[in-house]
Amino acid sequence: EVQLVESGGGLVEAGGSLRLSCATSGFTFDDYAIGWFRQAPGKEREGVTCINGADSSAYYADSVKGRFTISRDNANNTIYLQINTLNPEDTAVYYCAALAARWCVAGAPYDYWGQGTQVTVSS
Repeated sequence: EVQLVESGGGLVEAGGSLRLSCATSGFTFDDYAIGWFRQAPGKEREGVTCINGADSSAYYADSVKGRFTISRDNANNTIYLQINTLNPEDTAVYYCAALAARWCVAGAPYDYWGQGTQVTVSS
């Protein structure tokens, strides 16, 4: 059974940092690109970053470049999202998702999703 389980969300003051984790199981980790998405209240889901399974190259939405860093721990099948300099516009439910491809593909439908973790940034 494929599972993606996010953790690390919470309430943080503006300017603070968080590290989200996405623990995965049930699939060959290196064969999947992993993305992080977020959905704020009343807004559409937004893709923020993706990391290749093949070579760990990472890609970022312009809105988060310089503040978000995605990484993968292949030994533990876990993806991390370091978020720095948080601002209230980052408030959202953050989801990780797995794409059955070794490289990130913009706009591709992801195959598996986690349940999400809430990030709330107070001003």
